[in-house]
Amino acid sequence: MDTEMKRQIFDTEQVPAADRFGLWLDMLAGTPGLMRVRTEHADNFVARSEFLDLGPMQLVRHRYPSLDGVRSRKLIQRSDADYYVLALTLAGTGIADQDGQRGVCRPGDFTFYDCARPQELSHHGDDGDQSVSSIVAFIPYEALPLAHRRLAPLFAGRMSGTEGIGALLSNYLIQLTGHPEQYHAADAERLGGVGLDLVSTLLGRHLVSEDAVPTEVRRRALLAQVRSHVRQHLGDAALSPQSIADAHHVSVRSLHRLFEAEETTVAAYIRDERLERCRRDLADPALGDRPIQFLAARWGFRDKAHFSRAFRAAYAETPQAYRARHLQPARIVNTAASAINSERTY
Repeated sequence: MDTEMKRQIFDTEQVPAADRFGLWLDMLAGTPGLMRVRTEHADNFVARSEFLDLGPMQLVRHRYPSLDGVRSRKLIQRSDADYYVLALTLAGTGIADQDGQRGVCRPGDFTFYDCARPQELSHHGDDGDQSVSSIVAFIPYEALPLAHRRLAPLFAGRMSGTEGIGALLSNYLIQLTGHPEQYHAADAERLGGVGLDLVSTLLGRHLVSEDAVPTEVRRRALLAQVRSHVRQHLGDAALSPQSIADAHHVSVRSLHRLFEAEETTVAAYIRDERLERCRRDLADPALGDRPIQFLAARWGFRDKAHFSRAFRAAYAETPQAYRARHLQPARIVNTAASAINSERTY
């Protein structure tokens, strides 16, 4: 039986207040991000970090009080420095300095830096709130298909995580670190690969030329972006190859070529995603009183007969039969519960 994705949770509230900051520094010393840290909350440093190992990439979701940090050459020599760091600010304002460059990051912004170079950072809460949070990705040099020398202009820069590839990567990191229990240990390597493709494409967009990013990496990242767009617009009956191509500034022909390696078509992918959402709704007791046509229309099927034919072709039974088979146990339980309650005397 498959197991949940492995994660390690570090919570300073498990020890007395006086020991919390020292414990957090010990944790930090075991990562490629070893720094000298200053904070006004050293007497009661309430922090939590959750680590996810995705094979070639490690993710850490942090929550901690406001702080300032310095990574000197001496500290670099004491740690494993052959890593890049991509950090997404979730709450508070983060400021990163490296090689004379500075990036000021608000919630939803990324910054990127090299662990082998001296660096300064600060992360402070806004409007009197001293709690801040971020998601950090540690990426080995060799895991990125980008020339190390070409990445220097991006160090300590700010990149948006609210539009385009940045938004897709931001949503990916937030979903994955926010709900790791939804994924299996066997998914880790593949999820890590998806993350690296998105990171590579994001960085490539901010370089002078996207040619720095290998063609296959760009293809996989665009495919992930298209799939995300489809899932977000399944309820739109006008969703089509043309509308998808227009939204991603590619030709319809290029869009079809993108799916050739996936052994499906754009139209088939849309249909299969819609049918899967309908299947889930039909088996959901909370939606048991909703008409089947309502559920079908919710996911873009406006024609009742067409939906019924497509559903039967995919699942070998009609939508009515599928719903009856999956909701029957719930009805039996509810009936029994009603009988028991009706016999209760007060």
